[in-house]
Amino acid sequence: MAKVKTAVPFKGTAEQEKKLREIIIQNKGQKGALMPILQQAQELYGYLPIEVQTIIAQGLNVSLSEVYGVVTFYAQFTLNPKGQNQISVCLGTACYVKGAQSVLVKLEEELGISEGGITPDGKFSLEANRCVGACGLAPVIMINDDVYGQLVADDIPDIIKKYR
Repeated sequence: MAKVKTAVPFKGTAEQEKKLREIIIQNKGQKGALMPILQQAQELYGYLPIEVQTIIAQGLNVSLSEVYGVVTFYAQFTLNPKGQNQISVCLGTACYVKGAQSVLVKLEEELGISEGGITPDGKFSLEANRCVGACGLAPVIMINDDVYGQLVADDIPDIIKKYR
């Protein structure tokens, strides 16, 4: 199965848009208003798709490129939705040395998505990070709040099965 970074169509509701516009109005005119608006918008939608960024840019009367620049600069913001089950693969030094890359490749194969993607059904999203602070368990993945350590690639199918 080919790995793809699946784009999930934007499914914002009228209620969410109304709330976003209220957030913009409440913060507009304050110095540095963009950051708190983006933070609240991400809390509201779970991520910051271009549709949301456009509403914010128009509401603040700033360019879309300015909003996009802030969103892509700060690690706290994400352009991609998160899956029902968020999988994070540690690629820190200890995990990498002990085979985390093969675990990541197996996850990509098993889910049919690449790192940074989400499955078409929205059930799984897959991200890599630099360290989860569990070096003694290397290599480590986290699925939501569950930690799995001392993994080999062959462990992945059975782990994923628990969440399907």
